[in-house]
Amino acid sequence: CVILDVWAACQDATVTQELLKEGFHRDLLVKVELGVVGEDAGGCAVAARTRLPPGIYVDPYELASLQQHNLTKAVLIPDVIDVEAPEYLATDLLLLLYVEPDPRCSRCFKAALPVHGRYHRPAEESEEALIVLKSPEVLVCCCDNRLSAECWKPAEVEAPCSGKTDSPCQWYSVTHKPAYEESILQVPVGLRQHSSLVCVVTLLATVLCSTLILAAVCKHGHFS
Repeated sequence: CVILDVWAACQDATVTQELLKEGFHRDLLVKVELGVVGEDAGGCAVAARTRLPPGIYVDPYELASLQQHNLTKAVLIPDVIDVEAPEYLATDLLLLLYVEPDPRCSRCFKAALPVHGRYHRPAEESEEALIVLKSPEVLVCCCDNRLSAECWKPAEVEAPCSGKTDSPCQWYSVTHKPAYEESILQVPVGLRQHSSLVCVVTLLATVLCSTLILAAVCKHGHFS
């Protein structure tokens, strides 16, 4: 749970979302900076809620491994994801990413999480598909405190506010200013005019590999 010793009264937070690395496998970096102090909210957690479009996903097995080693904490809705599905057969995902205090800044929080691009249909002209990732919503959960209704709006979130309990509590949406309204993820796609060539090469490679395997079995295999 992220502990805040001080709190900002009715002031905007600033959120920055970045996609690091290139290609299909990226790191989603989220930074949140809260306003100037003014209201006590000790014992609160801060999180970023974002909707991932069908072209991008979080691997639940990878997430479970990272959480087991205390490298990150996040909640996925739904928690069952087909990681092999292409973009046109996938659905949106809701991601709640808990952000941790940044030791270099008393009012700053950040978290990073691996995300992956899905395969798209072959395109007519462009060799890249663009995936738009909207700016996340900043959420605060104070299990032992009541925040002013004038400053914070209750948000419907079915997730605990800390890693110490599985009991859900009330989250609040924080007014924030995104550094960027959206982030763009570019992933490579094939071209339709290459379909015939890809099919021929795939077939030849399959036949060649099958022949080599059969030859090796016949030469080194033991048959009764």
